[in-house]
Amino acid sequence: MADISSLDTGKPLKPLYIIHGEEDLLRIEALDALRAAARRQGYLNREVYTADTHFDWQELLQSAGSIGLFADLKLLEVHIPNGKPGKNGGEALQTLAANLPEDTVTVVLLPKLEKAQTQAKWFGALAAKGEVLEAKAVSTAALPQWIQGRLKKQGLAIEADALALFAERVEGNLLAAKQEIDKLALLHPKNHVLNIEDAEAAVANVARFDVFQLAGAWMSGDAVRTNRLLDGLEEEGEEPVLLLWAVAEDIRMLIRLTAALKQGQNVAALRNSLRLWGEKQTLAPKTAKRISVARLLDALKTCAKIDRMIKGAESGDAWAEFKQLVAGLAA
Repeated sequence: MADISSLDTGKPLKPLYIIHGEEDLLRIEALDALRAAARRQGYLNREVYTADTHFDWQELLQSAGSIGLFADLKLLEVHIPNGKPGKNGGEALQTLAANLPEDTVTVVLLPKLEKAQTQAKWFGALAAKGEVLEAKAVSTAALPQWIQGRLKKQGLAIEADALALFAERVEGNLLAAKQEIDKLALLHPKNHVLNIEDAEAAVANVARFDVFQLAGAWMSGDAVRTNRLLDGLEEEGEEPVLLLWAVAEDIRMLIRLTAALKQGQNVAALRNSLRLWGEKQTLAPKTAKRISVARLLDALKTCAKIDRMIKGAESGDAWAEFKQLVAGLAA
C-alpha cells in the first residue's frame, strides 16, 4: 500500500488502481490525474459505475468482459461510495481482479476503509493485482509544509507568520486550503512572497473543526489549539453530547491504560483492547504520565455533572463547563 503522493502518471498506466483514504481532495486529485494520463495515453473511452444499494454487479462484470472485443482503449471506473460492496459485490470484485479486461485501465475508488475492510478477500484480491494508493489525512503538524509546497507550485512563497495564520484558518479542510491557494495565485504575480497582510486579506476562516481532532489536541497538551477547537465546535453549533461522550471515553481509556502499564503490560499489547489507534497509540501513554489517575477520576465526575446539565437534571451552562473541563485536561 503506497501513499497517494507516489502516483506516477508519467509512465505507462497499470491495469488496475485502487484509491482509498480519508482525504477527499487527494482522492479526487489522484483520480483526475489518472483520467488525464489515460487521455494522453489513448484511453479515450471512459465507463463509470457507481455501486449504490441497488447496483447490478453482473452488469459491471459483463461490461468488463466485453471490453476486450473492441479496439478502443478504455478507462473503467468503479466508485464504491460507502466502501462496502457486500457479499455479491465482494465476489464480483474478486472475479474482476482475477480477469482484468485487456486494453483497459480499471480504477476502483473507495472512501476511508476500516481495518476489517482492508483485510476482506475482495480488497486483498484487488491489492494483489493492482496498485493501492492511500489518501492519508494531512496532519496538523504537516499542514504548513503541505501549504508551502502547493504555493511553490503556483510560483508563490510565504513568510513564516503568514504561513502559520494560513494553516490555522484552513485546518481540517484541505479542499478549502486548495481553493484559497488557487485564489492567492490569481491575486498575486509569480515570485511574490505572501506576508501576514496578504494572508489576512485573502484567506477565509474556513477551518472545519472535527470532534475527534479535539482528542489529539488536549491529549498532546496543546492548550491553544484545544481552546481554538472548542470555540470552533461551539460556533458551528456542535452539540456537547457527542463531545462529552468522546472525552469521557478517552478519560476511561487513560485510567485503564495507567493501570495496565503499572502491571507491566506494553502499549502494543493493549492497542486493540483500548482502541489505541492512529495518533492515540503514541499520545495516550504520554498523557497517562502527564495526568494523574486522581485528576482523571475527578474529570469523570465533572463529565457526569455536565451530562446532568445536558439532560436538564442540573442547572448550569453545559458548554461552559465542558470547555473548562477540556481546557484543564490540556493544561
